This record gives sequence, C-alpha cells and structure tokens, in this order.
Amino acid sequence: MIQFLLGTFTNGIIVVVNGIDLIKHRKMAPLDLLLSCLAVSRIFLQLFIFYINVVVIFLIEFITCSASCAFIVFVNELELWLATWLGVFYCAKVASVPHPLFVWLKMRISKLVPWMILGSLLYVSVICIFHSKYTGFMVPYFLRNLFFQNATIQIEVKQAIQIFSFVAELLVPLLIFLVAVLLLIFSLGRHTRQMRNTVAGSRVPGRGAHISALLSILSFLILYISHYLIKAFLSSLKFHVKRFVFLFCILVIGTYPSGHSLILILGNPKLKQNTKEFLCHSKCCQ
Repeated sequence: MIQFLLGTFTNGIIVVVNGIDLIKHRKMAPLDLLLSCLAVSRIFLQLFIFYINVVVIFLIEFITCSASCAFIVFVNELELWLATWLGVFYCAKVASVPHPLFVWLKMRISKLVPWMILGSLLYVSVICIFHSKYTGFMVPYFLRNLFFQNATIQIEVKQAIQIFSFVAELLVPLLIFLVAVLLLIFSLGRHTRQMRNTVAGSRVPGRGAHISALLSILSFLILYISHYLIKAFLSSLKFHVKRFVFLFCILVIGTYPSGHSLILILGNPKLKQNTKEFLCHSKCCQ
C-alpha cells in the first residue's frame, strides 16, 4: 500500500506540475513532455501492481480476459520504452561524444522527442496486436499457473514465440539504455581527465550536470536491470503465488516505477522547484 501511494503520488506530482507549467506558458518542453507521458504510464502500471497485490492478499479471482492482458502488455511495454528514451535524452543532452551520428542526435534530440513517443505508441500497439493472437494461449495460462496452486493445465509455448517476445519486449530497450549509460560514463571520464589537466581552481563547465545526470541514470539502471531480471524470473513458471518469492518479485517490480520517479524529481532542478512551489501552494490553500 505504501509503495502504491508513493508511486501514485510522485508520478501524479510530475503530471500535475508539468500540466500547470503547460497552462502558464502554453507550451511544454520536450523533456517535460517525455516525463509526463512516462509518469502517466507509470500510474497505470502502479494501479495494475496494486490490483495484483489485492488479488494475492485477498485471494480474489484474477480476470484473465484478452482485453486485460492486452492492457497489461501495452502499459508495461510503453513504460519501458519511454523510460529508455528518457535515458537516451539525458545522454544526448549531457554527454559529449565526437562522432557525427551522436552530434546529429545531440542537435535534434529535442525535436525527436514527440516522434519517439509516437513511435513507442505505434510499436507497442503492434506488440499488442501480436499478443492478441496468442494471449489466450500464453498469458492466461501463465497467470493461472501463478495464482492457482492446483492448476493442472500444462503450458507448452513454442520456443520461437517465447524468444521473439522476450527479445522484442525486454532486451531491445535494455540494450539501447545500456549504450546510453556507457556513452554518458565515457563522456564523464573524458571531462574528469580534462579537469586534471586544467589549472588548479578552475572548473570544467557542465561537470556538475554530468555527475547529476550520471547518478540519476545509474540509479535508474539498477532499478531497470532489477525489473528486467525479475521479469525473466517470472517467465520461468517454476513457482506459485503463495510462496514468498513471488511477493518479493511484486515488491521489486513496484519499487521500479515509484523509486525512479522520486529520483527524477530530486535530480531535476526545474521539476524539484516546481514541485516545492506546488506543495507550498497546496499547503497554504488548506
């Protein structure tokens, strides 16, 4: 419950603060747009995780219709891709890599953000269409095995479908994000070497931004990889929901969207300041 409230509150704050800023200035910065879309998807993800917890605690029958399974896939995959593009955005804005392709991306990343969001929506929609043909075959039986210990249905999924689904939905955004992290670390290393070569007392511009972005993206990387590994573990279908290990997996999965959103608020000066003003104004109005 605490995890659900924290996740909903932090992501709701991001949406409300950026919405107020949009009303004031009648435009939204690309980063704010990406953060808002990510926050909305995470709110829906937190609602689903809360529903899973309610099902587990109160032993409510889980609804495994095609529509609910498609919604789960859509929200989860969209959230992963938007989070990946956020890592790419930080990398392009903060890192400095002397490569023509990276320079091109750095100059155009702000204009590409709406297309990234639109592309993610289209891609995830295609994934959902793909799943709609196999949802009754894969997802409901998978959930039955998790939520009913006496399930007798034996699940036999084609290996090719499992590999394609796993790679397309999890591995690709993970690899893109890892590349962004490595480029950012490489850029920070170069700036650190430049610092050593400068005169004592001088400072290389942008190093503070590099460190702040690096800490944010590294903390997200830990949460991202944990989320990835838990999903891979859940795909093994080797245990039932009544065991403590599944509840721990749900806890880790829920920590990811709430924890990173809190890090984003604390690590983004503009978002942090707007959040303080919003909270102070809300407190004064009470």
